[in-house]
Amino acid sequence: MPGSASSTPRPSSTTANPIRELLERFQQRRSRLTVPQFTVLTGLLVIAVGTVLMAQPVFSTGRVGLWEALFTVISAITVTGLSVVDVGQDLTFAGQVLLAVLILTGGLGLMAITTFLQGFVQRGSSLRRRLDRGRAMDEFGVGGIGDTFNSILITAAWVIGMGTLVLYTVGFRDIPMPRERLWASLFHSISAYNNAGFGLWSDSLMGYRANPVVNLVIMAMIVSGGIGYRVIKDLWQNRFRVRLIRSTSLHTRLVLRCTIGLILIGAAGLMFTEHFTRSSGLTPLPWWEELQVVFFQSVSARTAGFSTVSFSVETFSEAGLLLMMTLMFIGASPGGTGSGIKTTTFAALVAATRSTLRGEDTVVIGRRAISDKVVLRAVGVTLASMLFVLLMALVLGLDRGLGTDGQPFTFLEKLFTCISAFATVGLDVGVTAELNRWGQLVLMVGMFVGRIGILLLLSAIFGSHTSSRISYQHEELYI
Repeated sequence: MPGSASSTPRPSSTTANPIRELLERFQQRRSRLTVPQFTVLTGLLVIAVGTVLMAQPVFSTGRVGLWEALFTVISAITVTGLSVVDVGQDLTFAGQVLLAVLILTGGLGLMAITTFLQGFVQRGSSLRRRLDRGRAMDEFGVGGIGDTFNSILITAAWVIGMGTLVLYTVGFRDIPMPRERLWASLFHSISAYNNAGFGLWSDSLMGYRANPVVNLVIMAMIVSGGIGYRVIKDLWQNRFRVRLIRSTSLHTRLVLRCTIGLILIGAAGLMFTEHFTRSSGLTPLPWWEELQVVFFQSVSARTAGFSTVSFSVETFSEAGLLLMMTLMFIGASPGGTGSGIKTTTFAALVAATRSTLRGEDTVVIGRRAISDKVVLRAVGVTLASMLFVLLMALVLGLDRGLGTDGQPFTFLEKLFTCISAFATVGLDVGVTAELNRWGQLVLMVGMFVGRIGILLLLSAIFGSHTSSRISYQHEELYI
């Protein structure tokens, strides 16, 4: 009838769907996440999912429980290589494939992946938030999204593919079964390029100590993954220049110089320290094997964790272990698949020390002035990393675990393991598997913090600090 009104009541805003309200609140909180917070939460989510999968019977044997799976997944995501299981024996083929996928996820840049995905999550973001994403990407060392991320994947595929081919055709020819040889070549190529240090054999690569092909291929892949995508891209773009190195950026030249210098210093140092130690595990070796070992361990100690000799306080001198601890703490280069304080940070500290001793007011590297902001950042990263490692060693000192010989671990062994975990190296002197769960928890936290980065983690917890416009009066401080 005309003029009649419908008797059906309209839904009020107060009786909205509670599920829709919950989803809207979740989207609002998600959009408020900063890049560091989003990255840390995504990393923890990946670790949780990977742990549940790794503990399943299809991926591992009955010896791998939830705790062992958690430790293995964290070590893989952080591309460390410390392990409480035997990869070749305790993991099935499906588990080894899952481990390789986790290594690729962590090695190619957990932050690059999560930030790339965040571009789809946070649509319509402001320019400031986009710049914040770009800055965080640059801090992690992979810079940019889209084409850059695709280039990183393509570069990794080429390097891993070439390494697999050489190892399959020449390096691992002693493996009779073609399928086993192919998988061993692919797995170790993935682990080497991502500086993970995981191997399919319990003795790592000790069986190939005298094989120059395996040594050279693994070292080349470790270095190519450790120097970072920026350096590889810069070298490729200037490949036709007559003066290749001079045509590259300061960052590329500094990374190459530091990498080559640290390899030579590490090899010469190990040769020197172990030559004068009769109990060293290198002295009985022929000189050509000893030469391969010192170069291989000098490269591997910076981030990879592979070994061609047995690692313990009995086979290496205290001076040799201290040298490798220094190499581990310095680590790889920005944008690489390794951790540590980075080679450029170490170079900035050396340059700042040199300028201070000379009484100069400006830090100069390669005829280029370095800003005070970069120097302060280098000092902050180094000091924070040292304090965190010392805190790890202090907490790990509460562990009263005994070694296989029934003797308690020395402080040197615990400090070596802490640095190996924090710098995501993976070299072990026989401590990791013998620790109780308290000690292994310390190592897991150290691996995660070392891979994410202390500055990024603090930014995720406390938020970004806005620059203050207030200036303070200068005062002299005696040093």
